Amino acid sequence: MMNGIRNGPLGKFFASDKMISGEYGCGSNWGHGYCDQGNELIDDVVNIIRREVEFCDNLQGFQISHSIIGGTGSGFGSLLMNKLREDYPDRLIMTFSCFTSSEIDECVIEPYNIVLGLHHLIENVDMTCCFHNELLYKICSQTQSSPTFNHLNNSISKVMSGLTTCFRFSDQINNDMRKFTINMIPFPCLHFLCPSFAPFYSSNNLLTVHELTKQIFDERNLIFPCNIQQGQSFGMTTIFRGEISMKELDYLSSETMKISLSTIPLKEFQLSSTLIRNHTGIQDIFKSFLQKFSTMFRRKLYIFGLTRSGLDEMEFTEAENNLQELINEYENIIST
Repeated sequence: MMNGIRNGPLGKFFASDKMISGEYGCGSNWGHGYCDQGNELIDDVVNIIRREVEFCDNLQGFQISHSIIGGTGSGFGSLLMNKLREDYPDRLIMTFSCFTSSEIDECVIEPYNIVLGLHHLIENVDMTCCFHNELLYKICSQTQSSPTFNHLNNSISKVMSGLTTCFRFSDQINNDMRKFTINMIPFPCLHFLCPSFAPFYSSNNLLTVHELTKQIFDERNLIFPCNIQQGQSFGMTTIFRGEISMKELDYLSSETMKISLSTIPLKEFQLSSTLIRNHTGIQDIFKSFLQKFSTMFRRKLYIFGLTRSGLDEMEFTEAENNLQELINEYENIIST
């Protein structure tokens, strides 16, 4: 993968001495990424980050893009988050985390990888924007007969570009990571956000603001499972891009939703919008992950594959309890 990036069209955007890769993969094993193979690389990664930080005049925080499914993204990603939190305790950590389907596992220890990864997302991260492989595939299938990883990654990049618009361009409401976090996250542990985007596909017809707003609130444009018809929303931001006046958006403003506007459009759309929700409905998929994890862990199924890399069983218990406490927090908000 790294060689593909180096030799591909994106290679020119990255300095070769800033790209680090191991000799072997982690084999979809969280323990390999967090313990043995991860420890071989983490010092080099942290040193490069430290050198880059020294060039920053005003470091707001860090953004990490990773998968929560396998060994590298989930295991090594967790190790990296721990190191960043330890070295930069007063800086924000934001992740773009891709989850798998709650119904189908790509490997037998996937429930372990997900819950162990979630444990460190809860403990060390200030804001997590969640993506879902299955929903991304369904969205891409509307225009592609056989969507590839490139199609899915392109959809993710649109959301990432939309969400970070207010950090990169002038904005009165969410002009930095900390302000955005304050507006979206009332309780530190409840920082898992559900994104939507519109339009996903270019059209010859220019959308009106009303049509764009209708699409962005359509549940079919959700990129992470969330039952928005039940539960409670306690943070919502809609980021518009393109030639729009704030007067056209006044009717959307409310106490629970913030509106941001950038007149700089995405390359392929004259008008676009990104909606970020903090909603209690996200707990349903977390319950599914926890149920599968607990079923396997009670029977100690496949646990040897992770413990032989140096992982202690206490880490499993802590992860299970931490995710259960997160779910309890969401339920407490619903009941109050």
